Amino acid sequence: MFYHKKRLQYFTKPEKPDPVYAKQLQELIGGPFGEMSVMMQYLFQGWNCRGPAKYKDMMLDIGTEEIGHVEMLANMIAHLVDKAPADVQEKSALDPIVEGVMGGMKTEDIIMSSMNPKHAIVAGGGALPADSTGYPWNGNYIVASGNLMADFYSNVQAEAQGRLQAVRLYEMSTDPGVKDTLSYMIARDTMHQNQWLAAIEELKADGLEDVPVPSRFSRSQEKQDVSYQFWNLSEGTESEQGRWAKGPSPDGKGEFEYLENPEPQGPEGEAPIPNPKLYSTPKK
Repeated sequence: MFYHKKRLQYFTKPEKPDPVYAKQLQELIGGPFGEMSVMMQYLFQGWNCRGPAKYKDMMLDIGTEEIGHVEMLANMIAHLVDKAPADVQEKSALDPIVEGVMGGMKTEDIIMSSMNPKHAIVAGGGALPADSTGYPWNGNYIVASGNLMADFYSNVQAEAQGRLQAVRLYEMSTDPGVKDTLSYMIARDTMHQNQWLAAIEELKADGLEDVPVPSRFSRSQEKQDVSYQFWNLSEGTESEQGRWAKGPSPDGKGEFEYLENPEPQGPEGEAPIPNPKLYSTPKK
């Protein structure tokens, strides 16, 4: 069961409409690393969790928070498209170089061509479950494997990409309200990155999972002679200078070895003779 409070988690109203920026901001809602993705990812991870209650509760806490982030961005977009397109013609002139590239189009026409028409036609002046190009949000974006270590590493990556995009959008805006709201969301992304890193360490301390994932798979069943080899397969040997090329491996179970130009260990690749009823071109 979920409860909704009418007050937003945090919000500062933008000073003026900006439908072009609203289109860009859609990436933080419905992009692969947007708030809809992390919201669904953390909730499904929590719902599917068979581990200790503290992990399940933590995932549902943060997943529920992300619902509030979608709500904040949806409200922001509603304000940014408010009174557009009527007010959009009052927008200041674009850079002359940009106008030249656009073939002499008027400023307002350039702005209108950059808007997301679905904000008006489909959403009636509101946000969409889509990215900045209008591509609908996709459930394939989320990771919920049932292995908490694998999922938590994925969550670190999702928060890193999400924070990166939020910071880029922060730099792309001059509106104090937009920047203040994004500043809050960026701070929560800071917390969430650290939260998942702490959760990874907690899993190790609890003895539930380690690296490589899955750690309970018997190492005797893998070809251990290549488990810690770094293969130089491109021109140059600069990669030999990295931590990954020498010394103990992070899992503490091996020593990195650097191999330059390793030889293939398998036979020449050749597909079997095809079924004649598939009418593939046969080998003569």
